[in-house]
Amino acid sequence: MTPRRTGPGLPRALAIATALALLAQPPLLSGTASAASQGDITAEIRAGGDIVLDGEAVVDLPDGETTYDGTISGEGTLTVRGNGTLILTRDSDFTLPESMRGDQTLTTEAGNPPLHGIVNPDPPAVIIEPGATLQYGDGEGPEGVIGHYPYDSHGFPVNALNVRIDGTLRVATKDRAPNLGHIEGSGLLTQPRFLWGGLDLVGAHDFSGVIDNGTGMDFGKPEYSLDIPHVRAVLQQGSSILNPTPRPDHDLVIRADFYERHYGGDINVQRHHDNDGRVVLAGVYSYTDQGPDTDPSLSDPALNWTNFEKSENKRGHNIEGARVQWGDGTTSEIFMPGTAETVYVNLHEKKGHRSELAFDYNGPVTLGAPLGGGVYHDTLAAPGAGDIVIRGTPGNDVTFAAVQHYDGSTTIEENAVLRLGSGEGGGDGGLMEGGDRVEIVNDGALVVQNTETDLTLPPVSGTGSLTQAGPARTTLTGGTAHAGTTTVSDGTLAAGSGALKSGAGVLLTGADAVLDLRRAGGDAVLPALSAVEGARVLLGDGTSLSVGGDTAATADLDSDETVEIDGVAYEVSAAEDGDTALVSTGEGAEAAGTAAQDEAEKAVGTDTAADGTDRADGDLASTGFGPGLLWTLVLGAAALALGAVAFVVARRRGHGRATAFSPRGTHGARRS
Repeated sequence: MTPRRTGPGLPRALAIATALALLAQPPLLSGTASAASQGDITAEIRAGGDIVLDGEAVVDLPDGETTYDGTISGEGTLTVRGNGTLILTRDSDFTLPESMRGDQTLTTEAGNPPLHGIVNPDPPAVIIEPGATLQYGDGEGPEGVIGHYPYDSHGFPVNALNVRIDGTLRVATKDRAPNLGHIEGSGLLTQPRFLWGGLDLVGAHDFSGVIDNGTGMDFGKPEYSLDIPHVRAVLQQGSSILNPTPRPDHDLVIRADFYERHYGGDINVQRHHDNDGRVVLAGVYSYTDQGPDTDPSLSDPALNWTNFEKSENKRGHNIEGARVQWGDGTTSEIFMPGTAETVYVNLHEKKGHRSELAFDYNGPVTLGAPLGGGVYHDTLAAPGAGDIVIRGTPGNDVTFAAVQHYDGSTTIEENAVLRLGSGEGGGDGGLMEGGDRVEIVNDGALVVQNTETDLTLPPVSGTGSLTQAGPARTTLTGGTAHAGTTTVSDGTLAAGSGALKSGAGVLLTGADAVLDLRRAGGDAVLPALSAVEGARVLLGDGTSLSVGGDTAATADLDSDETVEIDGVAYEVSAAEDGDTALVSTGEGAEAAGTAAQDEAEKAVGTDTAADGTDRADGDLASTGFGPGLLWTLVLGAAALALGAVAFVVARRRGHGRATAFSPRGTHGARRS
């Protein structure tokens, strides 16, 4: 029998079968390196193996969460799409393809510390499409970040890989604030609740979405500059730490609105160095009662001023020896809308520096809460250690509708207005009395319009105007030496010895206006005085009133006689406690304007404008006593007194008893 020949056919078949079997094997196990990858790498991600990029890679996520315990390296880009969440638990480091790299550069400004920034950012290496979520970290440890750190950045890691966020980037690294590179897109950048870590954003960013601060997050650090001009909103669910740049001429400007859903959040501005710059907050810090994380909003701005039973709309702001400014001169919505029940603001001293808070708006705004220096919501436990500035932006008209509790100066710049009191019931304001540093430097306009609370003002200096426009009594101390015009349109202005001597003159523009000089003694000297019919001047026993060349001594005055002072006729009558009242008949008031103008200009001084006309220093060019200007001043004082602040008591369904404060205009969160 002839033996059977096997030949080469069987081994070849076995080889082919073996190869097919190998191809059918499952993907590499976690911890092993795959071949260079590009295109759709979803299966490789789900398998958990390490991935080496070689071009543009895409992960198409199914619904739910996909946890990836491997690392991504190589050269390429990563796009995350779909409706699920990809959770990275280990750090990954890859580079952008050389063909995609541009002129991205780390800038370093010498100083202590060096100041870093990124210019000419490269295209994004990580792209998160709408609907998809990429999560850095699992909340249990510090890893899970995609980053490449090629820069010599003095020990501060700066990420060269940039991110486009049109979906959601969730940063869940525990006890680590990763640097994200340059961010752009219009999605959501979020940090989970109750997870301390935060994130770092170096330089200028084009991101126009929402930042969700779940626990604690830094905006800026001494090591780098920050500019996020396009961020739509910050959802404030924890503490935002704002760190100025250690350069006095560099402002950290945040224009986004902050929104808070629950009680317990605050915005804190720190002082780190002697030469720190300013922090400018140009948006609104508002309560939010509607909208998802990607679009928080407020249904009614009045809710910011409403006292809720559980204080869910209470927002806090602590200034730790820093220079802070609310507004950038282009808006008329106050940064902290609310009352003492719905907001708190504390001014502290830190590292030998007192706080400074400036207001810079182009329209009327109302501060409805006191500025104090306590701890968190207990703001009145200590006086605030800071100074206040009302910037001279035209239209900047600030009302303090609460009595303030800061021991510091208040400066009103030229063109600005500060009102103490809203002019409506429940909205009286004022400054702290008895502090070592309390004073007013007024080069603009100071208007006092309380309805019930009598005020004693601290020493007032400057060239600005002073107007008493409310029925409550205001007292000027002897240290007052302001050089501007004094107007009384309503109520009583009491002046101590010499308080009005250096001013430009006094106008009594309302029939109920009272100038009380009973405490002036023998130093009741006024450069000019004019009064409408019914207005009164009160003189004490032994007082001698001197106006220009006219003198009226109480010892020489008899009841029912008529005296002329500075061109205006007054009837003499007896006041209480044996004092004397001079009641204006109104006769000669307008004619007296010319002499009053002359005396005012002598007191303040004039210079010559570029067009050759005389221009008074200070406010006299617009508020002096010219012929025919008296009634203009009457109307002007009335307009100043009509700050449209309304206080109403309302009962809001779902919030129990609630007191709503409606400020002048509509200040609060922007409507959705």
